[in-house]
Amino acid sequence: MKIIFTGGGTGGHIYPALALIKTIREKRPDTDILYIGKLDSQEEKLCERENIPFIGIKVLPLYRKNPFKNIKTIINFLKSYHECKKIIKNFDPDWIVGTGGYVSCPVIYAGAKKHYKTIIHEQNSTPGVTNKFLAKYAKYIAISFPESAKCFPQKKVVLTGNPRAQVVYEKKIIKKSDLGLTENKKFILIFMGSLGAKYVNEAIVKLLPLLNKRKEWEVVFVTGKEHYEDIQHKISSMVLNNIQLKPYIDYMPAYYQHADLVICRAGATTLAEIAALGLAAILIPSPYVTNNHQEKNALSLVNNNAAIMIKEKDLNEDILYKKICSLLDNPYELRVMRNNMFKQGIRDSCERFLKILDS
Repeated sequence: MKIIFTGGGTGGHIYPALALIKTIREKRPDTDILYIGKLDSQEEKLCERENIPFIGIKVLPLYRKNPFKNIKTIINFLKSYHECKKIIKNFDPDWIVGTGGYVSCPVIYAGAKKHYKTIIHEQNSTPGVTNKFLAKYAKYIAISFPESAKCFPQKKVVLTGNPRAQVVYEKKIIKKSDLGLTENKKFILIFMGSLGAKYVNEAIVKLLPLLNKRKEWEVVFVTGKEHYEDIQHKISSMVLNNIQLKPYIDYMPAYYQHADLVICRAGATTLAEIAALGLAAILIPSPYVTNNHQEKNALSLVNNNAAIMIKEKDLNEDILYKKICSLLDNPYELRVMRNNMFKQGIRDSCERFLKILDS
C-alpha cells in the first residue's frame, strides 16, 4: 500500500498524521508513505525527525482581514495544485489523507481531481475553512467529535476520533517519583499550550499562593517557553513549596497519567488526549482562534458533564480556585467527571482509520 499524508500549520494538524503514520508503520510495515507539507515548516522538521519522506510545496493562507491579498493566494494555489498533480502521479498512492491546514488543500483537491481515494480528518467540533471546501471532494470525512457530523455530507462521515489520543493512551508507565511528585498528594497539571497564554498565566500566578496553602495538593504549572522567565521573576519572592514551574514538557503523557485534575485550553488534540485518559478538566478556551472553535470543542464535553469551562473574560484566581475546590474536595464529583470524560474518549482511532484504508 502507498499513502500520501498532508496537513500542517499547527501541531493540531500535524500530530494526528504522525500518530497514524506510527501505527501504520507498526502494523503495515510494507506501506510506502510520503508526506506533502509546506516548505520550511514545522511539519517538515517533524517528518525529518521521524524519518518520514517529505516533499515541500509553497502555499499561502487565506487572508480574512485583507481579501485583496487572496489574489496572490489563489495564484499560488493553482501553481501548487499543478505541482501536487505531478507528485501524486509519480507516487501513485492508494490513499491520500489530509489532516487539515491550508497546505492540505491543493494536495487533496489534486488527488480527488485525479480520481485517487482521499480522506480528510477534522479535529475540531466546528470544521475549518479548508475541510469545509474539501468535503465536496473527499471520499471519506473522519471526524473527532460527533457534533461535526451535521457539517458534512452524512454518507461520507466516519467517527474515528483523533489518532493522537490512541498514542497517548498506549503510554509507557513512568513513576510519579521520577517526575518529582509525591505519591499521596493530589496532583494538578496546568498548561496552556506550547506558547502559553499571557492573560491566563497572570491569573494563575495570583492563584498559586492559594494552591500552595493546600499541603495535600501539588501543582505543575507549564508556562510556555515565551512566558517562563517573566513568571519565574514574578513568583521569585513567593514561598511555593508545592509548586513546580516548567517552561515546557516534552512528554506530556508522563504527567497525564498521574494528574487528578488538568487546567488547560480546549484545543482539539489536548481534548482528545485527556478524554482518552478520562481526566477531570477545567477548560479555558482560547478566544483568539478561528470561529471560536475552542469554546465549541469545550462545550461538547461540558454538555456531557465531562468538564468545567471558564471563559477567559470571566477568569480570575477566586473563580478558578472555587472550581478546583469543587472537584478536589468532593471525591464523588471528581469521580463522576472522570467517568464521563472517559466515556467521551475514543481510544482506538488508529484502528478505525486502518479499517477505512483497508476498504
